[in-house]
Amino acid sequence: MERTISGEAAGQQAAQAWLREAIASGEFVPGQRLIEADLVSLLGASRNAVRLALDALVAEGLVERIPNRGARVRAVSTAEAVAITECRMALEGLIAAKAAQYATDAEVAELCASVGRMREAVQAGELMRYSALIQELHQLIRQAARQRTAAALIERLQAQIVRHQFRLSLRPGRPQVSLAGLTAVVEAITARDPEAAEAAAWTHLSSVIAALSETSA
Repeated sequence: MERTISGEAAGQQAAQAWLREAIASGEFVPGQRLIEADLVSLLGASRNAVRLALDALVAEGLVERIPNRGARVRAVSTAEAVAITECRMALEGLIAAKAAQYATDAEVAELCASVGRMREAVQAGELMRYSALIQELHQLIRQAARQRTAAALIERLQAQIVRHQFRLSLRPGRPQVSLAGLTAVVEAITARDPEAAEAAAWTHLSSVIAALSETSA
């Protein structure tokens, strides 16, 4: 009995992680139906594991259930994206400050290299690559911060607005603005200055909120 329960739990966790990544990456788009039978076939998981995974993603705000129509990827309004980013400000500020405290020399070097790759992508006009590199940089900063609770909360919030962030990355002039903001965060981390890192993170996300608000207007 314990082996069956464990296997079911592992199946749910694997399905949940895969679905979360598929939504965050845009493989599944807002409003797209998530048909349990199709997911069972695609993932090789049991129907119960898939159902539990979808229920967990409903709790995370990534999926919604429509009466008599099943589950679909939840569409997040611009106003909600702004509210989510406001919540992220406090968490991202904490993460940046912790990264300035705890990042190793090797992690700082990788952060600087990541910014270099981002700059190259912007200069080459490779905006889709730049958007992906933004997520890579955030992941590196979270790893360097060693604050797993804040990192987990950020990942859940960020997954809900990844489509909004992607669209911002494609807006003319926006990549240059975001690159400057993220470069300032990394420079503060490199300088081992927690207060400056926190302030830079707040400034960067303030510009994201302003850009989102312009979209809404």
